[in-house]
Parts: sequence; structure tokens; C-alpha cells
Amino acid sequence: MTEDASKALIERELPDRLTLFERAVISITKLVLAILCRALDLLMLAVRPRLVGPYLSVWLAERRRSPYRWPRSFETVLLLKQTGHTARELTYGEIPLLTAVLLFRRAGLGPGGRLVDLGAGRGRALLAARWLGAQARGVELRREHVEAVRPAMARAGAHLEVADATEADLTGATHVFANWCAFGEESRRRIAERLLACPSGTRLISVLHPAPGGQLRALCRRPGLFTWGFEWVWIHER
Repeated sequence: MTEDASKALIERELPDRLTLFERAVISITKLVLAILCRALDLLMLAVRPRLVGPYLSVWLAERRRSPYRWPRSFETVLLLKQTGHTARELTYGEIPLLTAVLLFRRAGLGPGGRLVDLGAGRGRALLAARWLGAQARGVELRREHVEAVRPAMARAGAHLEVADATEADLTGATHVFANWCAFGEESRRRIAERLLACPSGTRLISVLHPAPGGQLRALCRRPGLFTWGFEWVWIHER
């Protein structure tokens, strides 16, 4: 497959073109939300200064190479073909530290807990788990995200690895986080099936979509602030 063909394949997955006004509104909204989220994150980090360095490293990595650009490389096309995912499922979206801490605490995560983040991006949710004193491990399909922040995660006591969220090892997890807003129905179903093999009491925190199939008990639904706006977040229990 040529480079032009690979770009054309991904273009078919991209959303419709936006008008200039729509782009301007989105850009302004993103800027306001980014400033708000960063300010809240820094307030949270004042309580856990040991996490300031790793957090700033993640932030700097995002400034050097934006994770929000759509992947258009030949390697990305091969990755999509090998895993069966769509380009939309590689959409990047981060959860602010404050939002993650509040949601994880509501789900009962704390010292002695073990969080696995499926589709972890550059690992900000892992820092929230460490803020709460829990162990944290994340899996992310895009290698460039992982390599950009792996040392920072290690300094925070978290582990981030390259892996497919639908095939991730959930052994030992007490809590599983799935920021699966862009995940397709099939990917969400495969993840939910893997959760059925977890011990009773394992909890799933999922963004926008509840767990499919009805086999995980829904405990509650809470709104959460994200870098793109507010979304509903579900907490389930195995």
C-alpha cells in the first residue's frame, strides 16, 4: 500500500469538514477548557508535589508533539489493519487530574487498589491513581504516546505499555478505567467480556457509554469534566 493510499484510507474515517465558524468556536472552547483543566490540575498537585515533575513531563511532551493530530502514517494504517480498529478509535482525549481523582475515589480506589487504564493515551489518569495511593498500569495502542511519557510514568510509580485495550491483561486489577468515548461497539463488547473473567467486586469506570450486555452491575452515573466538555461517567461492578 502506498503512502497516498494509506492517507486516503484514514481520510474515510475522519469526521465531516467543519466550517470556519465551527472551527473557531471549537478552538475557543478547547482553549478555555484547557486553561481551566490545567489550573485545577495544578491545585491538585500542590497536595502531592512528588507528582508535579511527572505531570509537567507529560504536559511538555504534549507541547512538543500534539497528541490531538489525526494519525495518517503508513505505520498507523498497518496497525489499524492488524488490530481491526478504526482511525476514530485512536482519537485522543484526556481526563483532567481532578476529574479522575474524584471519579476514582467515588469508585472506591485508594491505597491497596490496582487500576488498569485501557486506552491510556499519555497516562494522566495513572497519575490520578497514584495521587490516591493506588497502583497504576495503563495500556495504549499508539507507541508514540507511550514512548513520549514512559520515563515520567516510571518516576510517578506507574507503568505504561504498548498494548491493545481489547486484549489487555486485567490480572490483579481492582479497578478498570475505560475512556472509550470513541471506541466502537465491538471494542466495548470485547472489553466487557474480559471484565467478566475478573474476580467479583472488580469495578469498571467508563466514560460516555455504559458497559454493554448488562452483565456488569451499574452502581451509579456521574458527570465529569473532560478536556472537551462534560460527559457522563458510569461506575460498574463485576
